[in-house]
Amino acid sequence: MPSINRRLLPLLALAGLSLAGAAIGMANEPAASASATGGYDDQAPLSAVAQLGKKLFFDPSLSGGGQMSCATCHDPANHYAPANDLTVQLGGAHLDQPGIRTVPSLAYKMSTPSFSIGEESAADEAAEASPMTEASGVALANAPAAVTGPLTAQAVIKADAAAANLVPQGGMFWDGRVDSLEEQALQPMISPFEMANADAATVYAKLKKGYGKDISALFGDNVLNDQDMTISEIGFALARYQIEEPSFHPYTSKYDYYLRGKAVLTDAETRGLKLFDDANKGNCASCHLDKMTGDGQMPNFTDFEFEALGAPRNPAIPANADARYYDTGICGPLRNDTYSAQQQNCGLFKTPTLRNVATRHVFFHNGIYRTLEDVTRFYVKRDTNPDEIYPKDASGKVLKYDDLPAQYQANIDVIDAPMNRKPGDTPALNDAEIADVVAFLKTLTDGYEPATDGMKAAK
Repeated sequence: MPSINRRLLPLLALAGLSLAGAAIGMANEPAASASATGGYDDQAPLSAVAQLGKKLFFDPSLSGGGQMSCATCHDPANHYAPANDLTVQLGGAHLDQPGIRTVPSLAYKMSTPSFSIGEESAADEAAEASPMTEASGVALANAPAAVTGPLTAQAVIKADAAAANLVPQGGMFWDGRVDSLEEQALQPMISPFEMANADAATVYAKLKKGYGKDISALFGDNVLNDQDMTISEIGFALARYQIEEPSFHPYTSKYDYYLRGKAVLTDAETRGLKLFDDANKGNCASCHLDKMTGDGQMPNFTDFEFEALGAPRNPAIPANADARYYDTGICGPLRNDTYSAQQQNCGLFKTPTLRNVATRHVFFHNGIYRTLEDVTRFYVKRDTNPDEIYPKDASGKVLKYDDLPAQYQANIDVIDAPMNRKPGDTPALNDAEIADVVAFLKTLTDGYEPATDGMKAAK
């Protein structure tokens, strides 16, 4: 396994947001129901490594204050997303340190390819709809275990291209700064605004005390004697749990049943899907891929690529109280590498999956919106009616793209519909059409039961 020095030590100051949470104590474990397991009646039991990962996932004692587990924020009852409606989650030893971004769901993360930059093409777009088994490097992908669900085994690696055509894609977190579920699980353990352990040595001591016997039994006594290897294997176990536990990727939404020919969309949902796909209207499917692949894989509703949308600044994020502070996505503040130093990447954030989006409480990386109607309205009115989207200064001037420094605003997408219009143009969607798009988005929530829905329709 790779050294913990690669995984953790460079991240002491600024780790990710994936495990931060405001709720106290241990979240409930996922229920063993058909909805939770994705309807896989022949589900194999979790491997021993995944069972260890499950214990770790629900254990608050691994945090600095003993009050936060992974599940505190990634609540299995809310599709592994925060159950509360906070803009950013609170972490730290006393659960009083705010994060800087909204916390993504951990559902469907195993489909994420490694971060890469390459050429965008029609062929690549089609390939991206095929999910892969995300792993902690090649080792995790090849580790023997029963993996359930419609999965394939290859990441999308795009070819080199001219600089003008380079498109970032893949990686974990909003900025794609790590490549595997293993790394994603380990980062928050020593983040000061997340699990807030003092350092890697503190994490190591807790693991030896609480899980020494399990670690020795699974990985050998020699591993337990090495700090870096112990922590790395724990990341492996957490990743293995997310891969093997079906409730992380159940594919049980109404839309999944519709694609399988086992559900019928309502008129509003059908209109919404048509608008979602229409390249001149919603054009949502250009980034949120919604078609099954030729080999029968379900879509993940993301192309894993990065986009600069110019979402309005959110004053509810404490860090934004400093007018000089900006969250520029790939360019930082949480990412610090060669890619973060390239101006063309500034303001770009990864396109999230839309699966279970209707169960989220805040939207975009900065949580500026709280309803799907407002999110959709942003897309269609950002350029036609910017005065309805952005604040104004004392003179009444609209402060368009107010959450990105002027030198990076050229990165904002003004080419793709519906964001290719000009002030005074008619928005791509009217209010009735926005309502239809939202009706369709609600079909992406896992746990749909065709029989129950059929009885409702009959009544």
